[in-house]
Amino acid sequence: MIKRSLIIVMTAIMMLSAVGCFSQTFVVGNGAKGNQTEDARQWYILWGLVPLNTVDSKAMAGDTKNYTVNTEFTFVDWVISIFTGFVTVYPKTVTVTK
Repeated sequence: MIKRSLIIVMTAIMMLSAVGCFSQTFVVGNGAKGNQTEDARQWYILWGLVPLNTVDSKAMAGDTKNYTVNTEFTFVDWVISIFTGFVTVYPKTVTVTK
């Protein structure tokens, strides 16, 4: 019983500590001036080594010269990867804020 509880606690700690490792923010120009966002999903195979598609953040920003790009492994991405991970396909969300 104690061994099972320890495994559950350790698993929870590992999952919570890994969340911060999957986020990057890039500021273009002076950064976002508003709160208008556009999302896209980037897909990878072989545990994130090979991209399946290309997400063009500049095209997502449009004419705007100042914007912020955030790439992260969200909760929705995590849920998707539960079902797609066994074939080594993983998503990542790219958000452009203008």
